[in-house]
Order: sequence, then structure tokens, then C-alpha cells
Amino acid sequence: MDNDYKFAIKTGFKIVFMITLLLLLFILAAGSFRYWEAWFYCVLLFLMMFSSFIYFFKKDIEFLKSRVLKRKEEDETQKPLQNIFSIFFVIGFIIPGLDYRFNLSDVPFYLVIIADLFVVFGFLLIFRVSKENSYASAIIEVNKNQKVINTGPYKIVRHPMYVGDIILLLFTPIALSSFWASIPFLICTPLFFVLRIKGEEEYLKKNLPGYNEYCQKTRYRLIPYIW
Repeated sequence: MDNDYKFAIKTGFKIVFMITLLLLLFILAAGSFRYWEAWFYCVLLFLMMFSSFIYFFKKDIEFLKSRVLKRKEEDETQKPLQNIFSIFFVIGFIIPGLDYRFNLSDVPFYLVIIADLFVVFGFLLIFRVSKENSYASAIIEVNKNQKVINTGPYKIVRHPMYVGDIILLLFTPIALSSFWASIPFLICTPLFFVLRIKGEEEYLKKNLPGYNEYCQKTRYRLIPYIW
């Protein structure tokens, strides 16, 4: 068995383990296996992640490796930012189960389904951006011979992948039938990405040739005509 297939098997198990762990977190917090919104969300997330994994394993395995294997930030300013907001995100994922246990929110069925559709949309946007930009690493870095990508979604905003991340995260609480979980997500998600983008752009302007010119042509970072 060659190294690529070993990597594929290991990554496949990681996806299964991560989704299983997330589902267990929801169930333990909820104190019930009847928390169908959590089951539906986790199955949806698994199908999207595994399909994306299979696609990039076949089409662009180097990109896949850069997303999976490179997880440790080299930029020291980003490490504390990630650590602080990781705590907020964990809290945000615990609250939905507690919300279910104590029946704190009354989220209509149709809102749960609409939120799930937005979660899918956010993931599809991430997938589309990943196809467009094979340099989109999980950490802030500049690879050898890296070029500025200014096609596809990058024509509209400079950080379209983060747009997908934000959509996915902000609609996750409602998809899990919890209004209360929206509070930490609404606080930490925009703030985290704004701070990360500012640090990332400073790094790219110094280290990626042509990025300054790209910023002048594509003026907006996340939302056209706003920021």
C-alpha cells in the first residue's frame, strides 16, 4: 500500500472519529438519543466532508494534504487567537444539547431545515473555493511558486472561503434547534474571522508577490460594498 492510500485511510478514520465525537457531545449534553436535529446535522456534515475528501483525493491530493496535515500555525500572533476562540466554539457546540435537555428553545421545524440548507450552502461555497484555489492551506503561509488567485469567487471578495465558513457556523445553532447557542456563535464567529483576516492580509502583503495589486482590484474582503 503506497503512502497516498495510507494517508486516505487515516484521513477517512479521522473524519469518522470527529463526527462521532461531535455527535456524542450533542447526545451527552442533551441526555437523549432522540435529539434528531443533532443526528441529521452530523450525518449531513459527514456526507459533505467525506464526499469532498473523496473528490480531492482523486483530483488534487496535494491540496488535500495541505488542508489535513498542516494544522499548526507558524504565525505566533494567530496561535492565541485560535486557542481563545476554540473555547468559544466548543461552548457553542455544548449549548444546543443543553438547550434540548431543558427545552429552552422552540425552533420550528421549517427553520431547522432552512438552517440546514444554509449549512449545505456554506459548505458548497467552501468546496467551490477549494477547487479554485489549490493554495488554500489550513494555516497562514505562502508556498513556493504560489500565485495570487483572482478568478471565480475571488473576483468578488478576497476571502470567499471564510464567507462559506461564516455561513456554515452562524446557521449551525438553528440547524441544531437552539436559539441560545446563536449567542456565542454570533459573538465569536465574525470577530474571529475579522481578526484572522487582518493578520492574514498583513502576512500576504509582505510575502506574496502581487497581493497588494490584487487588493486594489478586489476591494472587499468578505461582503461586497461593506467590508
